[in-house]
Amino acid sequence: MLSTTRSSAHRASVHRLQCLTRSLTTDSTTSHTVLTPPLPLSKPETSKPRQSRLYPRPRPAVPNQRQALPTLPPSFGRNQVLPVPDSTRALLEDIVGSFEAPIRYAFAYGSGVFEQAGYEKQKDKEDRPMLDFIFAVTHSDHWHSINMQQHPGHYPLHARVLGSSFVSKTQELSPGLWFNTFVPMKGVNIKYGVTTVDTLCADLLNWRTLYLAGRMHKPLRIIKDDARVRLTQQVNLTSALRTALLMLPESFTQRELFSAIAGISYSGDPRMVLPAENRGKVENMVSRQENQFRELYWRLAQGLPGVRWAAGSMSVEQDTSPHARAAHLKKLPEELLKHVHQRAEGRGPPREADESAYWLRIAGDKELPTILDSEITKIVRYPATVQSLKGIVSAGVAKSARYSVAKVSKWWKGTSFSSSS
Repeated sequence: MLSTTRSSAHRASVHRLQCLTRSLTTDSTTSHTVLTPPLPLSKPETSKPRQSRLYPRPRPAVPNQRQALPTLPPSFGRNQVLPVPDSTRALLEDIVGSFEAPIRYAFAYGSGVFEQAGYEKQKDKEDRPMLDFIFAVTHSDHWHSINMQQHPGHYPLHARVLGSSFVSKTQELSPGLWFNTFVPMKGVNIKYGVTTVDTLCADLLNWRTLYLAGRMHKPLRIIKDDARVRLTQQVNLTSALRTALLMLPESFTQRELFSAIAGISYSGDPRMVLPAENRGKVENMVSRQENQFRELYWRLAQGLPGVRWAAGSMSVEQDTSPHARAAHLKKLPEELLKHVHQRAEGRGPPREADESAYWLRIAGDKELPTILDSEITKIVRYPATVQSLKGIVSAGVAKSARYSVAKVSKWWKGTSFSSSS
């Protein structure tokens, strides 16, 4: 009797299960019963909340996109690393290392780092030449905010009152630098300019102002390096070399080449007209820094077509045919090329008619060196003038007057040295 009861109960249970299965797997158009899906299991309170569209998923650990800048080979741009005495190197690194605000790229330049003719007597005195620095940072407002907390005395009173946003806005005005001058650090006086990495790289590539790019045509000591800046600086050096070659004859000396390169950034600089800069500065620089200039440019010249500059030779020869010069002309920086195109308008068939003939016509023009010098002057003049006026704001009236007196003194001593030699 008990087994019969169990068997009946088992058959009834199986029958109900079959009916439920058919009701779930068969679409019925007559049934009004809607079976709702089971509710999802509630997650424990410790689980992370589901992210909305406003908070996208984090990027994977291994990015599937190509990196913006691949790692440069260790030997790339080795021509940019110029040696200095160990004592100078230690001093420069100590000064840059004392800044708490993050610096991505830093270099030192000028007569305080590399010897120039006419300044030997000053080095024996306590008032040795001021050390000049350029710092490239990521966010200038943030950088100045930190630096004002650490070094408030580096800024004039009105800059400290108006704050880092005022400083960064002033810095953004062409050519994109803020200078703090006559700053005593580590027993010497320094002047340091602050810019952004974006501004620096843009000028190195395009020569929009030639203010930063022009300073980096000449020997400098890299203190903090950055792969992006090193890459664009190599382009800048090659552009300077191509420009100088277009302004020189078929054969010339390496000193003439270096003088042409160093003179690019001084074309149009108002300080060269006023008694605020030594007019023999280019010659003084090249005469004592010829080895550093050669280190910067000799290897680059070996990769340019039509240039013959043997190792150990002081003489340089180049192919001055229109085809060879056109190859250099096409690869000049964007801003300089734009000016050249404007000068070429109306002087022959347009570029659209026959591009090859257009380049050959400009490259074969005997007035090309004069045109390049004139257009470089136009590029340099405005940002150099603006920066000179900005110096009154960034340094204050007292320091600006002191800096001007020092510049006039250097001009007078340089003039006396040139006349005596």
